[in-house]
Amino acid sequence: MGAMKWMVILFLLSICSQAAAQSGIQVSVFTATSKTVILRWTRYTGATSYKITVAPQNSPNNPIAFASFGPNTVMGSITPLSPNIVYTFTVEALDDSQLTLDAAFIDSATAPDEMDPIQTVKSKDSRTLMVEFNSKVGATQYVIRVQNDNGFYREDIVLSSPAEIKSLTPYTEYSLSIVAENSAGRSQPSSPVTGKTVLPPPQLSTSSPSNDSIIVSWAPVDHAVQYSLSIYKLGSNSSTMHNTSNADLTISGLDAGSLYVIQGFAWDAEGRKGEGSLYVNQTTRPPTPSSVSVSVVMNNDVAKLSVSWDISQGLYGPIEYHVMSDQNLTCNTTSSSCTLQPAVSCGEVHAIQVTASNEAGEGYPSSPEVFITFPCPPESLALVESPEGNCSLTWDAVPHADSYTAFIKKSDGSEEHCNTTSNNCTYHCQCGYTSLMFVLAFNQAGGSPQGQVLNYTTLPCCPENVSVASVSTDTLEIMWTASRGADLYETRAVDSSEVIVCNDTAPVCALSDLSCDSEYTVVVTPCNEISGCNHACRAHTKDTAPCMPMNLMLNPKNSSCFGVSWTGNNRAATYTVTAGGDDGTHTCTTSGSSCDITDLPCGSTYEVSVTATSAAGQSLPSYSDSLETEPCCPVNLTVDQVTQAMTNVSWSHAKGAHSFITSLTSPRGHARCHTQDSHCLMGCITCGTNYSVTMEAFSHSGRKSSCTYHGFSSSACCPSGVKLYRMAGNSLRVFWRSTGSSHSSVAEMVGSSNNYTCTASPGENSCDVGNVQCGDVYHVVVAPLTPEGSKVLFCPKRLYSVTCSGSSVGTVIYRGKRSVD
Repeated sequence: MGAMKWMVILFLLSICSQAAAQSGIQVSVFTATSKTVILRWTRYTGATSYKITVAPQNSPNNPIAFASFGPNTVMGSITPLSPNIVYTFTVEALDDSQLTLDAAFIDSATAPDEMDPIQTVKSKDSRTLMVEFNSKVGATQYVIRVQNDNGFYREDIVLSSPAEIKSLTPYTEYSLSIVAENSAGRSQPSSPVTGKTVLPPPQLSTSSPSNDSIIVSWAPVDHAVQYSLSIYKLGSNSSTMHNTSNADLTISGLDAGSLYVIQGFAWDAEGRKGEGSLYVNQTTRPPTPSSVSVSVVMNNDVAKLSVSWDISQGLYGPIEYHVMSDQNLTCNTTSSSCTLQPAVSCGEVHAIQVTASNEAGEGYPSSPEVFITFPCPPESLALVESPEGNCSLTWDAVPHADSYTAFIKKSDGSEEHCNTTSNNCTYHCQCGYTSLMFVLAFNQAGGSPQGQVLNYTTLPCCPENVSVASVSTDTLEIMWTASRGADLYETRAVDSSEVIVCNDTAPVCALSDLSCDSEYTVVVTPCNEISGCNHACRAHTKDTAPCMPMNLMLNPKNSSCFGVSWTGNNRAATYTVTAGGDDGTHTCTTSGSSCDITDLPCGSTYEVSVTATSAAGQSLPSYSDSLETEPCCPVNLTVDQVTQAMTNVSWSHAKGAHSFITSLTSPRGHARCHTQDSHCLMGCITCGTNYSVTMEAFSHSGRKSSCTYHGFSSSACCPSGVKLYRMAGNSLRVFWRSTGSSHSSVAEMVGSSNNYTCTASPGENSCDVGNVQCGDVYHVVVAPLTPEGSKVLFCPKRLYSVTCSGSSVGTVIYRGKRSVD
């Protein structure tokens, strides 16, 4: 290491040591060689110099060297030392008097001594050199330095001799030296020796162009002057060698379908043999298959061609056989047979070849084998029925067919067949039955698939037990017993204006959206797809239900009767009016277009509709309308007089009533109120008057009931001008203006401790009270008496003070009016 670099390191270590705050000095080994050890320590506060003493570890009391350093130095070396020796190093921090302030100890070995030069260098392959060297005592591992003239330099660590130096460049000369190393450090390198790698192996590429030859090729190897190839057949006892100066070679005369192992290497100009290539396996192409045969096989009713051939023995490795026809059918296998894919069809001519292939490629194909598949099924089947009941089945002739078989399966379970070389067949047939017919063609490959199936059915029978029923106002349901030979039924309903048709395979049909109140002619016609329909079946007639009444109108005739009218355009029908309400149902029936619903209770609401009924059934109900009877009158009504001019009228619940107008009427005036409540307060009542009581009850829709109740007589009028006068002794007279009433009157004086009463006969306007207590304040009221003798309670009071004059009544003072408490 240069002096400048050492100075930089020492400077940095000095800075670091100044920044550290430690209680004692610490020491470590920075590096070691075979003769020198460099130590590093921490700065100790107060030290003016540092001293390093070294002694063998096995003799610590016999120092062999020492070195001193200034106060700012924290790294120093000590030399000369002996190689591969363990030493004890002591670092002391000294003050100005060279007294030890603190000390630290560390053991370290020196590196091994310089190595001897490498003994031998050999080329193992084009990228590896083998080296042998003498080991060194004390070394734990070795470093081999490798370099060349192109600037390459590398150090490889090895543990013992011999050692491999890998990943080198082929055909290149290298200089090699070796260094011994232990835990302390490295020795000096040995003197260099030279070694050269050999040529790299050629990268062989092989192929087999035929079943008896192999082509080997490779990229030219730099510095190569010749190439050698070794070829060996697997299972044989010998190999052959081939030399060439080219970069390819064709080897012929080989065995078909055999595996050959090939290796190659290059020679340089010095005659050195290069690294051998990897062994390359190459198989020659397989021989041509022989004795090819073809047959038809069936799998789940699918026809395919099965091809087989003979296989040569003693071939190497898997052989795959590819079979192909000129119709693009193929299959692949490793056995001696396979089935061509996809399936074959009838009447095909195939030329089939088999080709063997292995990893080298395909061999030569076999000679074409011509094969004709089974014939196609006959087409254009036709049946002619004769009047005598004989049927003749014909079809088109089929190519490649040698014979035919016709199969006739009847619906009664019987079956016939006939064999022929022509294209027709005759059999006995019956009406009302279905026959299924098909024809197969045959040749040496087998029979044709089943082709066209002819379904022939004679005219079906007419249905029996036909019934026509009305299931709704516009729907007829027709049912019958299924007829032989029919697979479809056409049901037709005809009236004067329309035709409704229903087609179904079931022996039942619903004809909807028919005209109401109409007569329909219904015919069920059986059909089948082949022979058509039987139009000779009997007709049936049926009426539909009446039409729905329209234009419903309601006409109230009295409080419990409504007239209902409508429009009904039916030929003959009975009409029923239904009024449904919370009290039940009310009806009326007529053959006309109106009727009355009677005995309807008051205060009820009904939904009214009309239904027409005839022998054909019942119509839909008409659109409904609401009917509301007059509200009921309250059963109880009570009039209570509150004041001389005001009454409170209340009444019981009235069914169907929504609001009320209550009236009190007399020749001297009337009062009325309009309310939704069950009571009302009416003013402007004249006293002493007889009133008639009436009420109008109204429903939600405005229907009105007039109600009359017992009359009401207002109370007699209260006297006016009431005054109190002093009489002789302790008596007082109560005086008032005469009302001219036929009622008696009563006068009352109510004091704080005494009460006094006097009564006046009809027509009188005063009465006297005796023995009155003076010195008190009295409430004085005069009120007429009812015919029953009770006092009217709402007459006003007057307040009087009665003073004393000695022990007698003195002055009477009027204090004002007071209303009734």
